[in-house]
Amino acid sequence: MTDFTFTPGAVAVVTGGAAGIGLAAAKRFAQLGLRVCIADLGEDRLANAKQAIASVAAEGAKEVLAVETDVSRLEDLVRLEAAVRDRFGGTDILMNNAGIQPGSAMFGAAANWERVLDVNLWGVIHGTQTFVPAMIARGRPGLVINTGSKQGITTPPGDPAYNVSKAGLKAFTEALQHELRNTPGCRISAHLLIPGFVFTELAAQGRTEKPAAAWTPEQTVDFMLERLDAGDFYILCPDNDVPRSLDERRILWAAGDIVENRPALSRWHPDYAQAFAAYIQKND
Repeated sequence: MTDFTFTPGAVAVVTGGAAGIGLAAAKRFAQLGLRVCIADLGEDRLANAKQAIASVAAEGAKEVLAVETDVSRLEDLVRLEAAVRDRFGGTDILMNNAGIQPGSAMFGAAANWERVLDVNLWGVIHGTQTFVPAMIARGRPGLVINTGSKQGITTPPGDPAYNVSKAGLKAFTEALQHELRNTPGCRISAHLLIPGFVFTELAAQGRTEKPAAAWTPEQTVDFMLERLDAGDFYILCPDNDVPRSLDERRILWAAGDIVENRPALSRWHPDYAQAFAAYIQKND
């Protein structure tokens, strides 16, 4: 169990809260009686999301705040924290969820790499450094939830900038939890949300109907809440195609590249294709 309980009146801040997992989380928080602030880009998107959240909040729009925020800009996050403090008195849950995945190539444009790292990694670092000291000082139980990715653990080929950003986020969140649990009087815990295949704007790629293999954002958030209640740090989500057992084997194989001194990313190396297939089959 975490020290935090979803007490009505607590305050949740969700970046990337206008759509997808962020919006689903914000709505669930509002349904639980929390006051909610969403941060995202796009006035129309924010207005529509605020209305959707207010429709399920016990006291409607007065419990919901929407602030246009570019998480890659430290000054935007400082302004966001001040807005939440002025409206609600402080923050109890920080969900660093904003992320982008425009695609990348190893020798692609530097600007593309910089934007991915600025949003996916620096956005979380700056968000945490801006919000968490005041959360600790409040002396109340709370949560920091950082949205990672399985690509930050097994780092498959094809999108190196995204993988690097999410691998860095994993390492940062682990270090954050260590720091928090060793801070006297701190009642805040950190958690790494690791979604499976979720049908969101980020993953849709032009599709308008949810693929059978994908979970909905709502399923992902419900699973997250269940595992937060159990006290999990690594919230490793399955989906309709990949059970946890398969994720575990893929993660263990990736770690085995170091232990067994195999080539990097041996899961995708032609010389190891048969060995990987046999490893998966043996564990079925």
